[in-house]
Amino acid sequence: MSEQTIALVTGANKGIGYEIAAGLGALGWRVGVGARDRQRRDAAVEKLRAAGTDAFGVPLDVADDASAAAAAELIADRAGGLDVLVNNAGITGGSPQTPTTVDPATVRAVVETNVIGVIRVTNAMLPLLRGSASPRIVNMSSSVGSLVLQTTPGIDMGPVPAAYLASKTFLNAVTVQYAKELSDTGILINSGCPGFTATDLNGFRGVRTPRQGAAVAIRLATLPADGPTGGFFDDDGTVPW
Repeated sequence: MSEQTIALVTGANKGIGYEIAAGLGALGWRVGVGARDRQRRDAAVEKLRAAGTDAFGVPLDVADDASAAAAAELIADRAGGLDVLVNNAGITGGSPQTPTTVDPATVRAVVETNVIGVIRVTNAMLPLLRGSASPRIVNMSSSVGSLVLQTTPGIDMGPVPAAYLASKTFLNAVTVQYAKELSDTGILINSGCPGFTATDLNGFRGVRTPRQGAAVAIRLATLPADGPTGGFFDDDGTVPW
């Protein structure tokens, strides 16, 4: 492994993902910009480099097994290893998504990206992460996936799309299971909620900036060796399951 910390951020060509990459780059890390679209990926890398980040592009479609495997090979060749994985790529599936009217194909597509995609990329990167002295995995989730908050009287989660909401609940459950399996490896894995951030994912209706939304991921990516694992956090602390 290089002495320089190496990170991969999926969906890093824009929004919160881009700001996560920028924030980690500001720490002096080398950052892989994972994205499907070549033009957007290249533009993000160029912008990050202009700002002083040691960035490189990683062609990556989280919904494709071969793409995830190829990305792991590229990172091994270009960077010599991987210390931190931030699973940020995600989709909402559009709206409306009421449970009684949502197209099962929409649910399938959202879960494929938001959950199975995380599993696919994580498993592809695990051999590299196991070689790191301080491996960390951050899964970008959302408080809308909290069953506690959804069912607490007086808390209004808003008109949340059913497929998207369920995918984040599912992702949180997967995070816990990874933490259990990897408990003796030194790999810390946690879910992070960026808050209601203004991105194209929600039509820029959020009240937080992408840089603010990226803060929780940067914090979880830089946890000390005795930091938490298998948890769900936002800027204010622990988010209930």
